Amino acid sequence: MLDFYTAATPNGYKVSIALEEMGFEYQLKLMNFSKKDQHSPEFTKISPNGKIPTIVDHNNDGFALAESGAILIYLAEKCGKFYGHDDKSRYQVLQWLMFQMSGIGPMMGQANVFYRYMEEEIPAAIARYHNEVHRLFGVMDKQLEKTEFIAGEYSIADMATYPWIFINEWSGTPVDDFPQVQRWMETIAARPAVKTGMNTPPQADPSKIIKSARKIITR
Repeated sequence: MLDFYTAATPNGYKVSIALEEMGFEYQLKLMNFSKKDQHSPEFTKISPNGKIPTIVDHNNDGFALAESGAILIYLAEKCGKFYGHDDKSRYQVLQWLMFQMSGIGPMMGQANVFYRYMEEEIPAAIARYHNEVHRLFGVMDKQLEKTEFIAGEYSIADMATYPWIFINEWSGTPVDDFPQVQRWMETIAARPAVKTGMNTPPQADPSKIIKSARKIITR
């Protein structure tokens, strides 16, 4: 049994998708950001950076692990699936997982902040992050011209990337120019485990997200 600490964010949905795809039994532990659950001593003991997602594996002596990419690798190795079938394919999965972790996630995250949440509009910052996300979508689209999924076979790289691409319109970075990304999104969205994972926990009301985020950013 796993304890799964999460909230309704793209990084959280990465792991909920993986847990559903891999068939792990888990106990959902919802974190309330407005109450600063993530900064409690109890939580930072298992997640040093005070971030979700975090898991505690009670079948492995209560092993605690934070950071979504590390969790995805751990779960894939534990179940023996979604992580390539040999050394080369595993490194391909890692390459595209790192592409999400270092590119898609951070750039879309910044696009979210400057496009949606800031009280003051900063056009140069919005343009900078929108342009970079557009470029990264182009890289991804070119890769998907050659393969059905990002790293060839369906893998944790797809699970990591989908929840971020899912919010493309919210970030002001639509995928209209990228037919292969659109095709890939439709394929991923049709998977039953993805449907369940993207509703664990239920997605937040966007208006509430804006109000909460602005309170945090402007303090």
